[in-house]
Amino acid sequence: MQPARHPDAPAPGELLGAHYGQCFGCGDEQPHGLHLQARAGEGVSITAEFTVRTAHQGAPGLAHGGVLATALDEALGSLNWLLRTIAVTGRLETDFVRPVPVDTVLHLDARVTAVAGRKIYCTATGRIGGPEGPVAVRAEALFIEVKVDHFIDHGREEEIQAAMSDPDQVRRARAFEVNP
Repeated sequence: MQPARHPDAPAPGELLGAHYGQCFGCGDEQPHGLHLQARAGEGVSITAEFTVRTAHQGAPGLAHGGVLATALDEALGSLNWLLRTIAVTGRLETDFVRPVPVDTVLHLDARVTAVAGRKIYCTATGRIGGPEGPVAVRAEALFIEVKVDHFIDHGREEEIQAAMSDPDQVRRARAFEVNP
């Protein structure tokens, strides 16, 4: 089925913000996290950027492949804001095309390609040197829609309680209540 942007999704160009402050991918409370910031794009797409820091390296002076995969996963997960659904990564297939040096800004572009029941299919690219620069990394992913109980059932109690008492987290959770 062709993906459809939810009528209440953030407008194109709008900053999506962190879904959780402690998230390694987008949270601002993680000192060595990616601090990835995504913006809503046209249709069911987002753009994002993150700067590879010294703490993100694998080989000397180069981004760790796992960190690049994390950046792609975070960008792909941000697409769910546009569908107004809660979903988790079911599969992430990553191709590493060229090395990404420390201090490089990775420009990410992600889009939903299809939705079938609870399955959300999407793709992303990471480019260096600008949004039109050469592709350094790309991914295809499958996300699976879940209910909020998934996190309550599997997360640690103290983090769940902290998130539930955070007014921003409660506001974001309520935004998804339109999709029971």
